[in-house]
Amino acid sequence: MVIIMARPSIQHKIHLTNMLRDKILIVHCQSKDNDFEARTLPVGESVQWSFEPNLFGGTLFWCKLAVEDKRLTFTAYEQSGLKQSGSYTGHWYVGGDGVYGKGKYTNDARAGPAFGPLTWPETIWRCRQKGKSLLHRQL
Repeated sequence: MVIIMARPSIQHKIHLTNMLRDKILIVHCQSKDNDFEARTLPVGESVQWSFEPNLFGGTLFWCKLAVEDKRLTFTAYEQSGLKQSGSYTGHWYVGGDGVYGKGKYTNDARAGPAFGPLTWPETIWRCRQKGKSLLHRQL
């Protein structure tokens, strides 16, 4: 006799908001399997998406941002190790001095970690120096 147990679907959510003053933000977020295509975000507008992380780990989403002559690529979500129980919600805010973020799992009573700022010039310099396009710094 074989018993098949279905695991509940746990959705994670990512939100990214344009907090620039009077500037339109171009956002292109994707993973290995999902490409959300480039979007234009007016000031105060957000883009969001939901996904189910890989059971065995490795889920990774990154976003490319552009505003006027500035460019930045950062990791919006990176799953470390096996899938955790509980859903995750991450919020990213793009401002004139860079990108800030925070995230939290529903089964964790503590406040989630804060990220940033990823400043426009510093991030571009670090990416070029290290030869990487995905970068984030945890506070």
